[in-house]
Amino acid sequence: MEQPVPVVELKGITKRFPGIVANDSINLQLRKGEIHALLGENGAGKSTLMSILFGLYQPDEGEIYVNGKRETIDGPGKAIKLGIGMVHQHFKLVHNFTVAENIVLGIEPRKGLSINYKQANGRVAELSEQYGLMVDPKALIQDITVGMQQRVEILKTLYRGAEILIFDEPTAVLTVQEIHELMQILRNLAAEGKSIILITHKLKEIMEVSDRVTVIRRGKVIDTLVTSETSESELAEKMVGRRVSFQLDQEKRAPGPALLQVRQLTVKGHDKGRNVLNDVSFEIRAGEIFGLAGVDGNGQHELVEALTGLRPIDGGSVLLGDIDMTRKSVRERMRAGIAQIPEDRQKHGLVLDFKVSENMVLTTYKDTRFGRGGFIDDKAVDEHSARLVQEFDVRTAGIHVPMRSLSGGNQQKAIIARELSRNPQLLIAVQPTRGLDIGAIEFVHERLLQAKNEGKAILLISYELDELYKMSDRIAVIFDGQIMGELDSEQVDDEKLGLMMAGNRLQEKGGGAA
Repeated sequence: MEQPVPVVELKGITKRFPGIVANDSINLQLRKGEIHALLGENGAGKSTLMSILFGLYQPDEGEIYVNGKRETIDGPGKAIKLGIGMVHQHFKLVHNFTVAENIVLGIEPRKGLSINYKQANGRVAELSEQYGLMVDPKALIQDITVGMQQRVEILKTLYRGAEILIFDEPTAVLTVQEIHELMQILRNLAAEGKSIILITHKLKEIMEVSDRVTVIRRGKVIDTLVTSETSESELAEKMVGRRVSFQLDQEKRAPGPALLQVRQLTVKGHDKGRNVLNDVSFEIRAGEIFGLAGVDGNGQHELVEALTGLRPIDGGSVLLGDIDMTRKSVRERMRAGIAQIPEDRQKHGLVLDFKVSENMVLTTYKDTRFGRGGFIDDKAVDEHSARLVQEFDVRTAGIHVPMRSLSGGNQQKAIIARELSRNPQLLIAVQPTRGLDIGAIEFVHERLLQAKNEGKAILLISYELDELYKMSDRIAVIFDGQIMGELDSEQVDDEKLGLMMAGNRLQEKGGGAA
C-alpha cells in the first residue's frame, strides 16, 4: 500500500555556523496525525533544524516540502501561512496582557477602529475547550502558572491555524503534574489530526507519547525508529554513542561535621507582609547531599536567595562552619565558599552577550589568578576557560563566541564547570539537570557525587523526584515556606513524600505523615 504524502519532508538539510556544522545533510519525514520525537544531546542540532523549518534560519543546503510542495520558508510569517506553528522553550508572552490579548496579538479582531475583545475572548475560550486546555481568556499572564503560560503559547499557534506544531523542550520548566497534563494535550492534538514534532531529551516522555523517534547526534541523523519497537536503553545508546548507566555507584561513607546550619530562618515577602519562609531549620554535613522536595512556589526560590545573600533575612541565622553568614554580602558569602547553580541559567547564571571565557570567570575575575591592579589577564582567563570547557565537555565553537550561541544544556554545563572550579564548601544546586540530555545528566550527577566525596556539602533542590531519590542522602520537604519533615534516603517512598508535599507534617515518631 502506497504511503500518503508526508505533511513535512526535509531533504539533505545542512546548516553551518562559524566553526561548526549544526545540521549535516538531514532527512526527516513527518506524517499527518503523528507525534514525531526529535531526540539528541544538547547541541546535537535539534533546535537548529526546527528553527529552519519555522523560518528563523535559512539552510545552506537542502529542500523543504510541505504537503508535497517544495517551499522556501524565509521567515516565521511564511511558516505560519503554511500552517506551521512553534512553541518555544522560552515563552514569548507580554506579562501584563491578558491571555486573549497575547493570543490575538498582531491579528486582533476588529469592531470599527477598536479591538473586539468579546470576539477575541470567545474564540480563545472555544479553542481552549476544543483541545482541553482549560485557559481563562481574561487572566493576566503574570498571574498564571508556567504550565498555563505554555498552554497560551499552544493556543497562539492554533489561533493562527497551525496544522503542524513544533514543541521545543516543552517540559523543561514544568512540574510533574503539568507534564502529565501536557502529554494528554499532545495526544488530543494528534487525535484532532494535528502533526507534531516534539524536541526533547527525556526518554520517558518519548516512550509515553510519540509514534516515531528520530535520533540526531552531532548534527547527523543516526536512526529513525518506531517508538513501540525500541526501548529507553537503545535510544540512550544511539543518542550518546555509548552505553549509558542509569544507576549511580555511591560510596557509603559517614558524613563529616555540619557545614551549613540554618536555624529558625524567617523571611518576609517583598511587600513585607506575610512570611514566605517561616521558622525553617536544617543542617547539611560535609560529604552529604541534602535534597529538598516540594511543589514549585513553596519557598524554594526565597530560601536560595536568603542563603546566597540576595534577600534579607528577617529572623534566625545561617552559619557556614562556625562563621555567621546571616548579614554577610553576596561577595562575602562567595569568598567564604558558597557556590550556586541557579534555577534560571540565562537570567541568573550567565551574561549571554559576554564571551564563554568571560562567563567562566564571572564569579572569580577579582582573583589574583586572573589579574592585578584592576587589570584582567586575558591569557590567564583564556587558559582557565579552555581547561574547563575541555574538562566539562562544554560544546562550543570556541571560548570567544558569545554564551548565547551555546545550546541550553551546554550553558548549564558551563555554569557547573565555573562553580565547581571554585572548590566551594557549600554548593547550592537548583534544578542542576533541567534541560539536559541523558548523557549530560549522567555527567552532572557524577560531578555532584565527586564533589560530595571530596567533602563538600550540597543542597540539591529539584522538582524531579527520581533525581532526589537517586542523589540524596536525606530528603526534606518544604510546603508553604515551612519544612514538613525529613527522611533518610532508605526511608523515602512516594506516599510519605506526597503527603508532606501536600502539607502534612511528618510525625516525629513512627515515620508517618499527619
